[in-house]
Amino acid sequence: MADLLPVGDALARIIDGKDALPEEWVPLDQADGRVLARDLAARRTQPPGDVSAMDGYAVRVADLPGILHVVGESAAGRPFAGSIPAGGAVRIFTGAQVPEGADSVVMQEDAHRDGSAVRITATSTPGRHIRPMGLDFSEGIVGLRAGTRLNPRSLSLAAAMNHGELPVHRRPRVAILSTGDELVEPGCEPGPSQIVSSNATGLAAFVRREGGEPIPLGIVADRIDDTLAAVRQARAAGADVLVTSGGASVGEYDLIRDVIAREGAALGFWRIAMRPGKPLMMSDLGPMRLLGLPGNPVASFVCATIFLGPLLRRLSGRSDWQWKTEAATLGAAVRANDFRADFLRAKLSGNGQALIATAFAIQDSSMIRVLADSDALIMRAPFAPEAPAGSACEIIRLAD
Repeated sequence: MADLLPVGDALARIIDGKDALPEEWVPLDQADGRVLARDLAARRTQPPGDVSAMDGYAVRVADLPGILHVVGESAAGRPFAGSIPAGGAVRIFTGAQVPEGADSVVMQEDAHRDGSAVRITATSTPGRHIRPMGLDFSEGIVGLRAGTRLNPRSLSLAAAMNHGELPVHRRPRVAILSTGDELVEPGCEPGPSQIVSSNATGLAAFVRREGGEPIPLGIVADRIDDTLAAVRQARAAGADVLVTSGGASVGEYDLIRDVIAREGAALGFWRIAMRPGKPLMMSDLGPMRLLGLPGNPVASFVCATIFLGPLLRRLSGRSDWQWKTEAATLGAAVRANDFRADFLRAKLSGNGQALIATAFAIQDSSMIRVLADSDALIMRAPFAPEAPAGSACEIIRLAD
């Protein structure tokens, strides 16, 4: 249909004009999952000098084989003071500085100690079992690039490069609002015509997974004044994004468009050519970008995966903000598609060589249990023909 916006165009508009949020400095132990705002260079050389890769004896290759006189010891943090003389050896441990004059380390298994003498019957080569200065990195070299999402491995590198604080982009603040007279909070006893609100819980967890800070606004009834007050609360809280769940369709009690108009903002778009998720809405309320998600739980989560995730990754400063697709094989036949892009919930299987995606038989957008059991979304383009089992397909993995 001509009035429905294609998925790619909708994503482009949601991302448009949104760049990485300003940087802030955080302690190293608080930087996991954050995104570097600038390149990070080493403040030292690692290792700072030649060090032993083994427990054994530091020797001169020219003295081998032979019986050598042990003149001292070198341990990590307690180096041998002085130079190895001709015919001499230094007992050395892994990570210890190689003494001046030594050009090889003989493993202790290949040496036979007798008091102050050590007998070595084998030959060696210069540099054997020695980690040279700067093997890992040298002072001034860029070890981590801007846009890197920090993880335990990269944080270990930052620590080794002698950084106690890191420049990272501020986390996006995401206000989350559920609308509907029928909703009650989890743990409450719903009335005869009420249901338990689940979207806000899933969305808050999704926001955290994507590096954002959720701001829960709770549930508002289907009244324009209550909804307007909640939207203004999000703006007052400095939210970068407001995500609403429900209230974005065409019913008499779908009020988000009216709230946008009362705030003096224009509707960026409404309704997109996708299933599930057609009644998606976007607007800008000052610097805050509003995403109006459908109320159906599956549609809400799929739209969050396709649109909210990339927006949060972009605001966080990540270079890999776009969702990624993978090739797979259909485990069961799928029907021909209409004018909307389809995102089918599916289970993944395979033996490590061929990834198989099997769509659930029922794809109703209200079925949370099916969503919870899903591993991926099978992407079906508009007007895609019927595809039998064994056909190639593209998938987007869902977060664990």
